[in-house]
Order: sequence, then structure tokens, then C-alpha cells
Amino acid sequence: PKDTVAVVFSDLTRPQPRERMLPVLLDEISHVPRDQIVLINGLGTHRANTQDELVEMLGSTILDRYRVVQHDPWDRESMVYLGTSSFGHEAWVNAEYMRASAKILTGFIEPHFFAGFSGGPKAVLPGVTGERTVLENHGAEMVAHPQATWGITEGNPIWEEMREVALMTSPTFLFNVSLNRDQQITAVFAGDLLEAHARGTDFVRATAMVSVPEPFDIVITSNSGYPLDLNLYQAVKGMSAAAQIVKQGGSIIIAAECWDGVPDHGEYRQLLDAVSSPEELLSMVNSPGFLRQDQWQVQVQAQIEMRADVYVKNSYLDEETLEQALFR
Repeated sequence: PKDTVAVVFSDLTRPQPRERMLPVLLDEISHVPRDQIVLINGLGTHRANTQDELVEMLGSTILDRYRVVQHDPWDRESMVYLGTSSFGHEAWVNAEYMRASAKILTGFIEPHFFAGFSGGPKAVLPGVTGERTVLENHGAEMVAHPQATWGITEGNPIWEEMREVALMTSPTFLFNVSLNRDQQITAVFAGDLLEAHARGTDFVRATAMVSVPEPFDIVITSNSGYPLDLNLYQAVKGMSAAAQIVKQGGSIIIAAECWDGVPDHGEYRQLLDAVSSPEELLSMVNSPGFLRQDQWQVQVQAQIEMRADVYVKNSYLDEETLEQALFR
């Protein structure tokens, strides 16, 4: 009852079943006074969620009863410096999270296009770390590493630094779930950060990944529907999944609603507007000293487009906007 508790949850771009998970978790710690509990929206460098979105994500009951903080990676005053990782990158972490005597990380586990798997330490990095910490973890050399891909954690420098920084914060407890294609919970993994996440990734690798005998001429994909297909930026992940099994010179067709546009927030659109080809994109992000928000997404996009043509079926963007973004 004397503990202060920080609970990190995923933002709108992730289909974490927060409305199922958080009431159970908060009931389990109901002996702790509510004014000693803070819920932190682990935004990474994504935009803050609107009040309506928070109601959709958490429910009005939780919003009315608990203090909710939206992580701001650009506000250095709201960060604590923990030192330098073994990769030479500074670790800045949300001060509200660090002040808590009990730190609970929540989320869900799925294959991730350069971190190997989501969930686990990703709730800390990028979830509640500073902008530069995220940018350096997602830097061009890190993203270009051959092990920085779907389904790989050990030997993946991006995930290994995520693990290192998360452990620097001494998290108390992990509460992750896995989901099926209808976003229903298929299993729960809770307890020690590393052990619970490892069991979760083993389960997800066995249930959500499948090998194919040979690559295909055409691969049709999606970004898993709402809310993950909110914009082109997020849709790059679905393209990346397709790129794993498309022939060199083949075609990828992705369906993504894109109700949030390209989007106009962040720097993804600005980076795309600055070039006219995937080759120019790669040259730009690999230039010495280059470090910009969202560069990791255009880097992966360029790598995909060096392999295959990418066609986008969406509901909100016109042909000119798609072509400016280097899509068809």
C-alpha cells in the first residue's frame, strides 16, 4: 500500500487490448491508493492521443479514476538521464516512470519488422524514452543490421539495446498478451521482464509466423486493419512482412485505410518529399551524422522498394500523394 506505481501502456497505433488488461491489473493492485498510481501512455515519438482516443483506448471509468500522463520525448525536463548504453547511446527515460517504486510494463507481443518482436522491453525503449535515445536506437546502422528483422531478438542490436535500457530502469513486472488476427487474446505472459517476454516470443513465433517454400511474384498484404493501418507510415510494417517472401523485382499490394493520412505529424512525409527515388532515400539516411525522426521508416521503405514495386489501396490519399511518397 505504500508503493507508488507506474503502469505503461501502448498508444493508439498498437492494438493492445487495454480495456481488457488494465481493469484486471488495476483490480490486482487495488490495495494501493489511486493517487499513488500513474498510467503512462508509451508514445515513443508518436503524436499524443486525443481525449476521445484515450476514452476509446482506456474507457471513461479508468480515465475518471486514475491520473494518465502522455509521454513527451521532446521535453528533456521530464526525463532522467541513466547513462550510456553499451552501444554508446544516451539513455533518457521518463521521470514519472522512474520515480515510481513499482514499475509495470504492459503491451502485446507480435513479430516486429526491425525489433524482432514487440512487447517486453519496447514498453521502455521507445515507449517512455527521450527523442535522441529513440533516434539513436533506430539509427541507420542499427536498422541496416542483418539481424534487425522479423522474429529475431538475440543478436539483433536494436532489441538488445532495448533490453539493456529497460533493465537499467529496474522494471518490477511485465504483463503482455498475444493476439490472433481478430485481435482476440490467445495467451498471457506475465512476471519477470526477460523470462515472460521470452516465453511470449516463443509462443508467437510458433503461432503467428509460417515458412513458405519459395518467394512469390505478387504478395498481397495489409497492416492488420484498424487501428494499425491508420497511415502510410505504419503501413510500411505490412509492406516489410510482404517483402520477406516476394521475389526480387516482384510486386507488393497493400490495403491500408490511412484515415490519418501520410501523416502530416512527425518527419516521415518531409523525408519522402526531399527525394525522388528509393536510392536517394538510402543515400540520405546513410549520410554521415544524419539523425532525423522517422528516418527508420523511410529506410525500411527504401529497402523494400529496392526489391519490389509497392502498390497501395487506401481510402483517403489521392494518386499524387501516393506517388510523392514513392508508391504506386
